[in-house]
Amino acid sequence: MINNLLHKLNKRKKEGTHRKLEFFEEGIDFFSNDYLGLSKSQEDFSLSGSTGSRLLSGDCVEAHKCENSLADFFEAQSALVYTSGYSANIGLISCLSSRHDLVLYDEKIHASIRDGIKLSQAKSFSFKHNDLKDLHRQLQSNNYENIYVIIESLYSMTGSFSDLKEIFKLTQQYNANLIVDEAHSIGVFGMQGKGLCHHYNIHDKVFARVITFGKAYGLMGAAVLASQTTIDFLVNFSRSFIYTTALPSNIYKSIYNRVYSVKLIDRIDKLNLNLNYFRNNFNHANLISAETSPIQMLQIGDKHKVCLLSSELLNNGIICKPIFYPTVPENEESIRLCFHSFNTIKEIDFLLKCLNRVL
Repeated sequence: MINNLLHKLNKRKKEGTHRKLEFFEEGIDFFSNDYLGLSKSQEDFSLSGSTGSRLLSGDCVEAHKCENSLADFFEAQSALVYTSGYSANIGLISCLSSRHDLVLYDEKIHASIRDGIKLSQAKSFSFKHNDLKDLHRQLQSNNYENIYVIIESLYSMTGSFSDLKEIFKLTQQYNANLIVDEAHSIGVFGMQGKGLCHHYNIHDKVFARVITFGKAYGLMGAAVLASQTTIDFLVNFSRSFIYTTALPSNIYKSIYNRVYSVKLIDRIDKLNLNLNYFRNNFNHANLISAETSPIQMLQIGDKHKVCLLSSELLNNGIICKPIFYPTVPENEESIRLCFHSFNTIKEIDFLLKCLNRVL
């Protein structure tokens, strides 16, 4: 058995796609999801253990206040906090659908959603990325008891936005349930960072929204925003919620304090200024992301070139991440650059200088 594991590991090493845990003590951050720099906040996080799952001994006043505050702020009927975005997507999708249901999902959807679909008993098909015609064709040709359409508002491995308004219209036309993963747009887009569903005024019409607190909000955990009935159903049937130890009470408190913080607006403005500066000074043909996305993907399409480019940037003190198969399809290997409110113009100029030299 060990030899089989070693064979697979050595194969990745030979291909240059071997993953390892790395901690960067120094360097310019163009790789984290800490878009607003809030993970560096000096808040007091003295924590005590939660002692168990929410349905056993882990429930607390702070958790209920957090969920009520999230529902109010994001204008949802109800909210349920999970320990991570992965567990939220797994728990939501795996327990909702049955063998009588159909799940249609964008081909660029996050791995956590794919895993949730696998754990469900539903029939599932992907549709081409942001392709309304392909989605329309699949909605037309199916007659299931329930149809779920799952998309991201901002795709983490392309930096592209979904065609949210038009996809919503299609789901309404065919009475399908739209689930939107807002992991990378929440806290950054929409009024007070309420996300793109809120920006397009469909927040109270989609079936569910998944938001996370480990990216723009710089904390941990995630939440499903949905109807009270859906949340009650998750509390009863969502295995990744039922069988997971609850977050410490101080985390719940920090979540609602940070979501409501008025200081976020200045950080969002600074992030947008940095993005505008980068895009105004760099317009390479391999740049595939939307101009206003904090995720900027340089799609190289060659894993060896991606390795060389990543190493060259790291040697210059610029921390970014190469993205390989299976995270992205083969021949779509990329360099992922993440921008933040705390990046300086000097740092962006240095990044531009390095990119222009090696590309």
